[in-house]
Amino acid sequence: MPTAIQANNLSKAYQLGQIGTGTISRDLERWIARMRGKEDPYLKIGETNDRTSKSTSGIVWSLKDIDFSIQQGDAVGIIGRNGAGKSTLLKLLSRVTAPTTGNIKIKGRIASLLEVGTGFHPELSGRENIYLNGAILGMRKREIASKFDQIVDFAGVERYVDTPVKRYSSGMYVRLAFAVAAHLESEILIVDEVLAVGDAEFQKKCLGKMGEVSQGEGRTVLFVSHNMASVKQLCKRGIVLDKGSIGFNGPVEGAINFYKEQGIVKEDKNLMQLIKVKHAALTINHILINNSTDATLEIGIDDSRLDIEIEGYTSENLQFNIEIKVYTLEGVLVSFYSPAHMDAEILSIPAGKFTFKDNLHLPANLVNGEYYLNIELSYPNIEKYLGIDGVNMIKHGRTTASGKYLTYNEIGFFLINRNGN
Repeated sequence: MPTAIQANNLSKAYQLGQIGTGTISRDLERWIARMRGKEDPYLKIGETNDRTSKSTSGIVWSLKDIDFSIQQGDAVGIIGRNGAGKSTLLKLLSRVTAPTTGNIKIKGRIASLLEVGTGFHPELSGRENIYLNGAILGMRKREIASKFDQIVDFAGVERYVDTPVKRYSSGMYVRLAFAVAAHLESEILIVDEVLAVGDAEFQKKCLGKMGEVSQGEGRTVLFVSHNMASVKQLCKRGIVLDKGSIGFNGPVEGAINFYKEQGIVKEDKNLMQLIKVKHAALTINHILINNSTDATLEIGIDDSRLDIEIEGYTSENLQFNIEIKVYTLEGVLVSFYSPAHMDAEILSIPAGKFTFKDNLHLPANLVNGEYYLNIELSYPNIEKYLGIDGVNMIKHGRTTASGKYLTYNEIGFFLINRNGN
């Protein structure tokens, strides 16, 4: 297959604080260097894009010396932590901004969906924006008209297609923007994390369309997402960015495993670091989940409960309920468990030293994905005593489907695969 995208020594630097070098002479030096095809003399000293440390030079390299090639028809997942450089890379590929050094060779037209509202004029109607985007891609009016009904039907905005898009909800905006990008005749489709705005049904519909675009039509797809299940479903290849550099470039399973290990190493905390005591009478000495003090837990495919042990001291009698909440990485609450909401008795801790033990059953209705687990002790609807926020959990093991064994070692913090689908 021919090469659709080729990036060579691609770098992008941003200056923090005030824009400009501060003097006319420096601006002239930069202009002369640029005219002579040389590097900017004031961008030779820069820093890695590390959000955990403060810049000292005032210049940050969002991307540094990136090299990769993507073949026509490939579906490639670009993954990495927040601030890794994913969005910057997509902006360079979409020609929204220019690289500081290096070059990109692209064969074909690009349709990009980088953020809500990208490429739409708010004062124009949905119909007018469809034709505008097609014209930008170089399509003729009759070519756009032949795709119009498919776009409107996919987006589900037929009733509002002649209304200015500034009156659309964010979900309608994204649905129409994706439909336009996916149906118009571009050779390369670039999609950032904007699909998180849509509901679950539309996200599933988008993944199906992107798979059709890549496999059925031979178009190239670049997909950025924090949802590893979606990346694995759509892509065969993954690129992992880490502080502006490529950490991994290869099969999507390897990319996901690399991202998983990267996250575990960098967020290896003790459970005590996650505790937030919210009651003056309460002191916590130690906490165990499944007999471990680690904030990252590994759970087998058949495990369905958590054994929790909390040891501490309270200067007064406390009555409380325990709650377990499961969130997606985007912060959406997907499951909530509380004995008090099922008419169970409120638990009690007498004044003095105490050891509290309980078994919490994990929700049985979660689909494949990545999750955070939060645990809380409180008097229902009155007062919070203790919060354990952001426990990282990894579900892995073996299960069967259609008589075949499937191995699961997924990226994430809490993964369930009950049916092997």
